[in-house]
Amino acid sequence: MNKDCLFCRIAAGEIPSDIVFENERIVAFRDINPVAPVHILVIPKEHIASMAHLKEEHQALMGEIMTSIQKLAEQEKLDDGFRVVVNTGRDGGQTVSHLHFHLIGGRGLQWPPG
Repeated sequence: MNKDCLFCRIAAGEIPSDIVFENERIVAFRDINPVAPVHILVIPKEHIASMAHLKEEHQALMGEIMTSIQKLAEQEKLDDGFRVVVNTGRDGGQTVSHLHFHLIGGRGLQWPPG
């Protein structure tokens, strides 16, 4: 855990959040500034700064995150579709340096995003 990392502190239960899923390796919680009716952040509990910092040993964890996102989409009844976004680095729009996946849905989404 990185004590200076907001998401590590949420994963450790130090900062309250609206958790919708949790297991030994993953936490999913509602975004405090949602861009759609459903906006959930899915994070690994392990501190990984971004997609650019993934290593080969993270393959199983990334697969587990993807299947968790699919189950969350089902749970949230996003039957008409959803978007999964991963911002990486400053130019990619990443504002918290902890790998996180945005599950967004519950309304029609446009491309490119606004």
